[in-house]
Amino acid sequence: MPASPETTPSASESPSYWRVLLTFARNSLIRDMTFRTNFLVQAVSSVSWTLMNLGFYIIVFKHTSMIGPNTGWGREEFFVFLGTTWIVNSIVQAFFMPNANEFSELIRTGNLDFALLKPIDTQFLISFTRIEWSSLANLAMGIGLLIHALIQLAGDPIDPSVPTVWAVLLYPFYIACGVAILYGSMISLAATSVWLGRNQSLYDFWFYLTNFYRHPMEIFQRGRFGWSLFVAVLPILVVANVPARLLARPLFPEHDPWLWTLAPLTALAAVVALVVSRWVFQRALLSYRSASS
Repeated sequence: MPASPETTPSASESPSYWRVLLTFARNSLIRDMTFRTNFLVQAVSSVSWTLMNLGFYIIVFKHTSMIGPNTGWGREEFFVFLGTTWIVNSIVQAFFMPNANEFSELIRTGNLDFALLKPIDTQFLISFTRIEWSSLANLAMGIGLLIHALIQLAGDPIDPSVPTVWAVLLYPFYIACGVAILYGSMISLAATSVWLGRNQSLYDFWFYLTNFYRHPMEIFQRGRFGWSLFVAVLPILVVANVPARLLARPLFPEHDPWLWTLAPLTALAAVVALVVSRWVFQRALLSYRSASS
């Protein structure tokens, strides 16, 4: 028989999701601190990768003043973009990637049966059970690079650039929208394990998919296949571009009348990604065959 996706507990039995999330975070931290050397090695490895990435772009900007002619992505503007990608990527890798990657193992070992019996939303349980605290080292690196780049932009004697109050306030919102878009893509991909068996290629496919949002969208010519696919159909390009543009290259209509539509598109894409991923996950659970059946 197909497994019931989940049963909704009564109001008196409904768990506090915030308290459950804090418990998951505490348990994950205790587990990481039990093997502190491994935690430190993972954190140092993550930071080393970001430093090498930063060093590469520092070398690039010693030979050019801008990424692409007349794109506006100078050294400090691009570092705002780079810091934004680190922030988004670290959040996704810390909270969602380890759990999504384990979903196929839950199916193979039959442990998904136990998750379905818990009096809590199954997708929430699958998404947040494990938190990789070491991945948050890149979050600190991204925030540090972002602040440094903004200070440099504000202190530019020729063309000082100070973000507006609205841009600063909207930045965390659009970071959350970018995370939601990536989470929706990831959990939908992980849910296909119900139909495809062990999805061992999640990390590989995820690398190819996210490689697009790590670059300014000017590398794609508007109207071409890449732009249309990764902005309108699968909006990966807006994940980092929109929040970075709020601070480094504001979405001024007088500069490019089309770009102002990216902001509402990103918010809409985040909602659609969450709704579609929820539907895919529920459909996958309806197709799941219990290990005991």
